[in-house]
Amino acid sequence: MKKMIIASTSTIYGSGYLDYLLPTLQTHFKGIKTVLFIPYARPGGISYENYTTIAGKAFTKINITVKGIHEYENPKKAILNAEAIFTGGGNTFELVNQLYKNDVLSDLKLVLENGIPYLGTSAGSNICGVTMMNTNDMPIVYPPSFTTLGCIPFNINAHYLDPIKDSKHMGETRETRIKEFHVFNETPVLGLREGSWLSVEDTKITLQGKYTARLFKQDEEPKELESGVEVLI
Repeated sequence: MKKMIIASTSTIYGSGYLDYLLPTLQTHFKGIKTVLFIPYARPGGISYENYTTIAGKAFTKINITVKGIHEYENPKKAILNAEAIFTGGGNTFELVNQLYKNDVLSDLKLVLENGIPYLGTSAGSNICGVTMMNTNDMPIVYPPSFTTLGCIPFNINAHYLDPIKDSKHMGETRETRIKEFHVFNETPVLGLREGSWLSVEDTKITLQGKYTARLFKQDEEPKELESGVEVLI
């Protein structure tokens, strides 16, 4: 029975790292003493050690210890023996590259399918979908495959942005990019706005947070999903 929080971002404007999610995480990780942190996405090229420190400071507020996967000699065993797992944001290409390089993607999928509590933010949410192909990140490395965990039957577009009214920017919108994706791919895409997240309990996926999310399907008009509703594909 899957037990996952899939969040658009770790930090919302005017708030500290994970602060807006902490009440939810306190319940989500109830009874957990140590969370295994996967820092492979490395936002801004930060070191694994410094990234783990940032995550650790947030989790101390709910009396949970964080230990980075890089601190273990065997990352596969670290995942298979974890009480709970958090994959942070950053560059999705590098995150997926490292998951393949360390041969832990299938292990991560296994423990999540078996009910190990999981938190993903940004890149750590992108990998929960069928593929990572709807990331907004630059392809700084080339992973062996774009196939990811497939714990949910659609892809995530984290940090989803709506067009800004009266903006003079003439570049493509996020919606345009997703429509381009659907020329060649059938996988639905959920645009998660900042401050929103998905709660996954086994096969039930519920949108949470203050904002709506935008669901895109091939050859269909996008739909706005209200917070609190079950996401049905």
